[in-house]
Amino acid sequence: MATQQRERNIIGSRSNFGESAMEAAEQSGEMAKGTAAKAGEVVKETASRAGEMAQDLASRAGEAVKDAASTVAQKTSDAASFAVQKADDATAAVGHNVKSLAGTIREKGPHEGVLGRADAVVANSLESCGRELERGVTGMAGDLTDTIRRHPVPAVLIGIGVGFLIARAFAK
Repeated sequence: MATQQRERNIIGSRSNFGESAMEAAEQSGEMAKGTAAKAGEVVKETASRAGEMAQDLASRAGEAVKDAASTVAQKTSDAASFAVQKADDATAAVGHNVKSLAGTIREKGPHEGVLGRADAVVANSLESCGRELERGVTGMAGDLTDTIRRHPVPAVLIGIGVGFLIARAFAK
């Protein structure tokens, strides 16, 4: 009987050990699930923060590019305005000199006869040309624009002709 009792005790202790092992395994499983869930949340939060940081960085880079493009556009506009102003000043100075030449021709040229009339025509033409040049490049561009608006068909035909001549010149 003692042997049977010992066997029952061993079987009972094995059964208690098995139950303890199962309980420990269940507890370990629950702990692993909890740890995995927490790790998943941390990964999600980290990914979310990384995404926000990437968006912020991209936004800043976009703003920097916009600012640089705006600066380049402004500098280009300033340079173009400066060039137009210098061209206007130069043509105005040439116009003044041409008008002065017309006055000199009137003063020093003959006043009567065929040469007098020729001098008067040349002086009038130079004075008219000088007035136009004094208006500058901007004034001439405005006149050209107005002429094209008043006479669009001839302007288009002239443009086609000039384009044809340029094409022939570069084709050779």
